[in-house]
Parts: sequence; structure tokens; C-alpha cells
Amino acid sequence: MKLAIMQPYFVPYIGYFQLIAAADVFIIYDNIKYTKKGWISRNRILVNSEPKTISLPIKNASDSLDVRDRELAASFEPYKFYNQIQEAYRHAPYFEKTSSLLKNIIFKDHSNLFDFIHHSVILICNHLDIKTTIIKSSEIDINHTLKNQDKVLALCKSIGAQTYINPIGGTELYSVQDFKEHSISLKFGKSKEFIYTQFNNSFIPWLSIIDVMMFNSIDDIQDCLTTKYELL
Repeated sequence: MKLAIMQPYFVPYIGYFQLIAAADVFIIYDNIKYTKKGWISRNRILVNSEPKTISLPIKNASDSLDVRDRELAASFEPYKFYNQIQEAYRHAPYFEKTSSLLKNIIFKDHSNLFDFIHHSVILICNHLDIKTTIIKSSEIDINHTLKNQDKVLALCKSIGAQTYINPIGGTELYSVQDFKEHSISLKFGKSKEFIYTQFNNSFIPWLSIIDVMMFNSIDDIQDCLTTKYELL
């Protein structure tokens, strides 16, 4: 059984979903600290031929709180947020199909940040017909005070994973030999560039999955999940 683990990211780039699709089980961290930097509550879309950041406003709270304990700010306006995306992509070839999905994501009555993101990941996986089982990290019975590789190994052993898949950026964080000593194969997933037409613009890579879905058919995206991803 192949396992992958990642932080919760809001409408992340296609590599996130390639990682999910490459695994049998995907663990999404909910009991980790929320960080302002990174992609937990923000991503990029194409606006007037340029990448533009879209962000979920987060209620002020202690920096020590986990993602599952953070809330969306009262200033979050779903209609305004959706309209920003609608204006950017209303003429995209797959706007109608993708906009229905986005409405189900954005207008879901979730004030909790993790619930909002978790719900969006589940809906996008369903939309792309990704069958991987998705589990919240806090639901797994391990010592959650463990850190880094020790925590990953504990999660692997808890659910009986034979293979752990990590994004290629983690090659310096994990030891193939350490995993081997626990009878676990360590693999690194690498995305290949997926180039597609974005209106009549020069191609801008690695935008949110929203951009991918607006310009590509489900069949083409499903093909990209496997043919544009390799395990090293």
C-alpha cells in the first residue's frame, strides 16, 4: 500500500493532486500549526494574463494554534471571492463545469479553515475521479508529538504502508536507508510541466488547479495525473 502525506493547501497546483492520485491512502495534516507563509490559505490564478494571489482571510488568533483550530475571518465574502474567479475565467473553455464545482466549494457553510480546505480537496478529487482514500492525521493513533521523519514513519507503520511517496523537494529531509530499515520503500514524486493554452497568453505554469480545470477537459487532466508524474 502506497501512502502520501501533505499539509492542507487551498486549491493547490496540479502536483498536489498528482501526489494524491499516486497513493492508495493520502493523509492530510490537520493537527499542525497554521503558518502565514506558504499555501495553506492562498493560491494563484490567472488575471489579465498575469498570476494573481487569492487568499482566504483568517480570523486573528494565537500563532500556536493548529490549522484545525483556525477560523475564516468574518470579512470573508463568498460572493465577492467567487466573482473574482468568475471574472478571470468566464471565457475559458471549461468555465461552466468548473464554476459549478467552485460554487460548491466557496459557498459551503464552513467557518473552520481546515474544514473549508478539506472539503475543497475532497470535492476536487471527486471531480477528477481520484479514488484515493483521504484521512485526517489526527484520526490516526500515533504519538503526535513526534516530528519530521519520525512522525512520517509512525504514520506509515500505523496504517501498514509499504511505500511512502513524498514530493521531490523532500529529498534532503528523508533517508532512504532509514525507511528501508522499517521495511518501507521511500519514493519521491516529481511533476513534469503540463503546458496548455491559457487564452492567447504566454503560458504561466504551476497556478492553482482552478486554472488547470478551466482550460482542460477532465480526460486530459486525468491523463496528466499519471503521464506527467514520475516516482524516483
